[in-house]
Amino acid sequence: MSHTGPFLGLSISRQPLFIPLVVIKKDQSREQYDRSKIQDGVMRACYKRPISVEQIEKVIDEIETEIFNKEDREIPSTEIGEIVMDKLKDLDAVTYVRFASVYREFKDVNTFMDELKKILK
Repeated sequence: MSHTGPFLGLSISRQPLFIPLVVIKKDQSREQYDRSKIQDGVMRACYKRPISVEQIEKVIDEIETEIFNKEDREIPSTEIGEIVMDKLKDLDAVTYVRFASVYREFKDVNTFMDELKKILK
């Protein structure tokens, strides 16, 4: 019996390549996506709020789903922050304001009040 190739009769399956998501930070440096950073920020914002661990995990899962459904393998941290705020706005107003106040780095009361007015509409 003659063989026409080295893999005759073997089935070869390929593993899909995993390309990590890269986050582009404000200073334009890049780092690999890390779920724990979102988790830490959300947990801090939810501190002493009537929000269950299950609700928090669900929100973080929704955030990740939105991030990973993007076509690009690089995403600006500012875009991640906007996604987080959007999800927190639906979860709890106080949690949203806490996260937004740190994320947006409000420099004065007026910009903080402008953000509050957005959620009070």
